[in-house]
Amino acid sequence: MFRWLLLFILVVPALEIGIFVWAGGYIGPWWLILLIILTGVLGAWLAKQQGLETLRKAQESMSMGYPPQDSIFDGICILIGGVVLLTPGFITDAIGFCLLIPFTRRPFKNMFQNIARKWMDSGRFTIYRR
Repeated sequence: MFRWLLLFILVVPALEIGIFVWAGGYIGPWWLILLIILTGVLGAWLAKQQGLETLRKAQESMSMGYPPQDSIFDGICILIGGVVLLTPGFITDAIGFCLLIPFTRRPFKNMFQNIARKWMDSGRFTIYRR
């Protein structure tokens, strides 16, 4: 897992710089800066909206006596998506928007659930209950 994270940290910024240079030459630097600011603002608004909706769903399920397991993984995806959207770049923006939009979030949510399940099975992650 650390290898993939290291590869992500090294490769994605290089690709982002290449795309910035290409897009800046194609649409101009001022439009590029405006587009970066626009995606950041839109992403912050979407993260807030989705985060509040997820919090409402979690409170609703807990008030009925059910654990908010789906809402927890939705919240993880929204948090990661919001952080990634604050990073300037088109690749990271695409990943961030995929994590924030509910119907494109599902594969990521399933991936995070499988990772958590593997961690619990291997003993790395423990849930304490009273």
